[in-house]
Amino acid sequence: MIETQDPEVRTVSIFDQMTEMEHEQLAFCHDKDTGLKAIIGIHNTVLGPAMGGTRMWHYENEQEAIRDVLRLSRGMTLKNSIAGLNIGGGKAVIIGDARKLKNEALMRRFGRFVHSLGGRYWTAEDVNMTTRDMEYVRMETPYVTGLPDASGDPSPVTAYGVYVGMKATAKKAFGNDSLEGKRVLVQGVGNVGTYLVERLVDEKAKVFVSDIFEDKLKAIADKYNVTVIDPSEVYDFDCDIYAPCALGATLNDESIPKLKCSVVAGGANNQLDDEVKHGRMLIDRNILYAPDFLINSGGITNVYYEQQGNYNRDRVYAQTERIYEVCSEVLNFAEANDITSHESAMRLAVKRINDIGKVKLAY
Repeated sequence: MIETQDPEVRTVSIFDQMTEMEHEQLAFCHDKDTGLKAIIGIHNTVLGPAMGGTRMWHYENEQEAIRDVLRLSRGMTLKNSIAGLNIGGGKAVIIGDARKLKNEALMRRFGRFVHSLGGRYWTAEDVNMTTRDMEYVRMETPYVTGLPDASGDPSPVTAYGVYVGMKATAKKAFGNDSLEGKRVLVQGVGNVGTYLVERLVDEKAKVFVSDIFEDKLKAIADKYNVTVIDPSEVYDFDCDIYAPCALGATLNDESIPKLKCSVVAGGANNQLDDEVKHGRMLIDRNILYAPDFLINSGGITNVYYEQQGNYNRDRVYAQTERIYEVCSEVLNFAEANDITSHESAMRLAVKRINDIGKVKLAY
């Protein structure tokens, strides 16, 4: 069984953190020759082998990386469950600046570590990873998805799920799901953010973008004729919809009081720094929140069907489109029961895990 809360980590003890978040395994991977420093988190395998992407990031310290992989892998358990997939939750982080350190040797060495887990964890691309990187991983292990000769980059499907989830939340907030004319701020224009911008522009939303990488911003602004917002102005920016599509924990004590929006719906994982406290703060500010692990589940759905060996793109998009229906159900249940939308989505995800766990125990 897993709990429906994400307790705040109160100690630096790794085992205490794993116990609080109910993780099964944390694997530390180090290779002196390539400079690889990676951590693989396996949260829950009741529904099946753990699956979740690998991200590479220049963390301030190792403790920050540990906390991130724990939160991300737990989020994958919830995401995979609410998406109706028969896989558990896992995630991997590689510590370092991807623009400086990432290369074939490093990714292949990481692939060897993935292989050493014997299929308990399947990886795919995430932040600062590409289909080419997954090809390098595949040279060392079969436990990898998101390959260019199979399902390919999952980012377009992730963005589509965020888009339909945003529309469902807009309908709840504004009375209809049209995004035409809505002021939407997309924070983070990596792969998912870029595909989301494309869909929003196509629907004639008024799109604003922000990112810490100026080269990405210039490319997006030039291609889609959208307005660039300085990162320091994001939380004070007057908009209808705020779409965080970078790293997590952007909804916190400092940012929420500043927000000038009616809806938060984005592709980033773990947007709430504290699920209970900050979910309630959004309600107090009359801001409707689309649970991140629900609306950004399109990408994992995409690679799941590749892993199952029966990939069909139409089927993937059809299942991802169900996010609209489930998001509406979650928002309505939250309102009717005076709970946060995040708690509403978690109850749905946890119920499936516990129900299937009982089915498996019956054998």
